[in-house]
Amino acid sequence: MATAHPARSTVWRHVPNALSVTRIVCAPVLVLMAVTGEQSIYTWVLVPALLTDAADGWIARGLGLQSRLGARLDSLGDSLIWCAGLAGLLAFQRDVLAANRWLIGAVVAAWMLENVLAWLRYRRLSSFHTVLSKCAGVLLSVYIGVLFLFGHWSWLLWLATTVSLLASAEEIWLLALLPEWRADVNGVWWLRRESKPADP
Repeated sequence: MATAHPARSTVWRHVPNALSVTRIVCAPVLVLMAVTGEQSIYTWVLVPALLTDAADGWIARGLGLQSRLGARLDSLGDSLIWCAGLAGLLAFQRDVLAANRWLIGAVVAAWMLENVLAWLRYRRLSSFHTVLSKCAGVLLSVYIGVLFLFGHWSWLLWLATTVSLLASAEEIWLLALLPEWRADVNGVWWLRRESKPADP
């Protein structure tokens, strides 16, 4: 039976964390581009950075490379890149931001509330990475990429923000259910199923 090459296995083991670190490094660059008005550079840094959000999780789960460090780096990278995305909206998409201020504001407020509650609960950011939050992340990434490349699509914004609000609500629910920090929780349904006693 064929076995994986040790060097190749070692390289793959570091790929998810490297992608998360890439997002962390890109965030201040994006903020700088937003402040200096470099929309073209901002766009072409932002889109690949958003793609790494889906890629690192997919690689980690597909190859069984999840770790506590990886979960924390992923959460930090997500938080920083979304802050950079908000900076881009303020700098380059003010008309869209103004027209949808309540909707976008609700998403940002729910996200910030979950982060604050997680810090109060665990003294660190949560890293649940629920199915719903992954869907929200993909949809928001697609919307922001489409916005900067092609323009505003109202239906896509509504879909992404609705899923994002539901994801934040579920994560706040998980904060209430889990007394200790735990990474990679699929969601409330999975958690309740996991804690349900097995039939004799």
